[in-house]
Amino acid sequence: MGLGRASAMIAAGTLTSRLTGLLRTVVLVIAINSFGKVPDAFAVANQLPSSIYMVISAGVLTGVIVPQVVRVSAQRDGGHDFLAKLLTLGLLIMGVVTVIATLCAPLLIDLYSNFKSPEQFALASQFAYWCIPQLFFYGMFALLGEILNARKIFAPYAWAPIVNNVVSIAGFVLFIVLFGQDRSTLDGWDSSMVLTLAGTATFGVIAQLIVLMFFWRKAGIPLKLDFRWRGMGLSRMGKLATWTFLTTLIGQGVGIVQSLTVTTASGEHASAAASQYAWLVYMLPYSMIILAIGTPYFTRISEHSAAERHEELRADVGQSIRVLGVFTVIAVAAVSAAAIPASRVFSNTPSDASAMAPVLIAYLVSLIPMGVLFIVQRTFYAYGDARTPFIFTVIQGALVLAGTLVVAATVSVAYLAAAVALVQSVVGIVQTIIATSLLRRKIGPLGLGPTWWAMARFILAAIPAGAAGWGVFVLAGGVDGWMLQGMLQGALGAALIGSVSVLVYVALLALLRAPELAVAVSAVRRRRG
Repeated sequence: MGLGRASAMIAAGTLTSRLTGLLRTVVLVIAINSFGKVPDAFAVANQLPSSIYMVISAGVLTGVIVPQVVRVSAQRDGGHDFLAKLLTLGLLIMGVVTVIATLCAPLLIDLYSNFKSPEQFALASQFAYWCIPQLFFYGMFALLGEILNARKIFAPYAWAPIVNNVVSIAGFVLFIVLFGQDRSTLDGWDSSMVLTLAGTATFGVIAQLIVLMFFWRKAGIPLKLDFRWRGMGLSRMGKLATWTFLTTLIGQGVGIVQSLTVTTASGEHASAAASQYAWLVYMLPYSMIILAIGTPYFTRISEHSAAERHEELRADVGQSIRVLGVFTVIAVAAVSAAAIPASRVFSNTPSDASAMAPVLIAYLVSLIPMGVLFIVQRTFYAYGDARTPFIFTVIQGALVLAGTLVVAATVSVAYLAAAVALVQSVVGIVQTIIATSLLRRKIGPLGLGPTWWAMARFILAAIPAGAAGWGVFVLAGGVDGWMLQGMLQGALGAALIGSVSVLVYVALLALLRAPELAVAVSAVRRRRG
């Protein structure tokens, strides 16, 4: 499968998944709101397994498993014996970790939150007992999905989360029918309400794994257990995994400090739930652009590395960054211009939307450099180098930690969530610069001069495009206009602002005769096909 078709398939699945995910979040907001002690308690509890899942997906699996699977796929049996052993090992590790984490639910809530109310802490712990088992199913989903990606079977991993969202939407609707709307206060919560809300979230994750297992067997890969781990290269993988694991620990440590800082504002201002909803909006362009386009490139970069085709690898690095850039730059401008209406989709009042919008904009600062970092970091992984990413992640973690502590001591509690997000984004820019410099030292000149000039053209066109989108918001009445009168109006307003920004951006790139515009148009046409 070519890069165009692979990217199109991933993008289509990711778009559908993200849109249903947005609908899922809207229903959740209707049920428990985005501001208050209950939504923050659920946000912290439900984020615990998700955080570890992200660690597995972006750390050990991406950094270690994908290059290994690419190598063994050339074996006579297609690497089936290796995959069976790998699956068995992952099953045991995830099972043990999940059991221990579930038993430690209150300790984890205490570690990740700064809730001042004993009742809020108790409710969060009850949520956690039901949410943490998601960890096992997230882990197996990530393992099977990354193996399919490495075998150039991209669609199931991108489409299966839709099932999760559909199941969750149905469960949250059931919660509203049984217990009513806007249950954001601690009064009246009992075990049946906890089970319906948190159990629904967990059952959705189980459903998406079941769907992926169906595609796994349909792809012709045997789904069996094999405990004969001798000879599968555990020593080599262990060395690589050690660095990715240490990288993960740093990220988790920083995440704990961020969570403790943000939850200080719980109950009065934008806190854990608002930050997660802002992050969800941020992840829409990240997934649609960076993951959809970057994932097939990573597989091809891994193939170039295994075959020692270094010139082709460097060419793909530059090309992938330019292709990502033409889309990420306008995404930042358009979503920033539409930040307040977009936030209204996930809040029950215009004032809540205005409080959430700065958090979203702060996250968006890092979208462009994250596209570059995605390619650079995975190029290190393709060369079997997990040590160097550990080095620049240590630097990033130290800077984020220091910045978060300064924010916690100096910034008003009303702006803590936005300030924490901004620190993370600014440090992400520094991390990307360091990572790119280290990659140049490792594999030689990257030839990225034309890429940086291209990025400058994109930014030059995106500034007036974003301004045009903001002008639409102002002409519509701003914070007092129709775009903030309800969730649906917020969605329509954000779509209108985004459309105007994109049209202006494309027109300016055409005026500048940017050669990347033709590439982008061609990519969109392939996706439509």
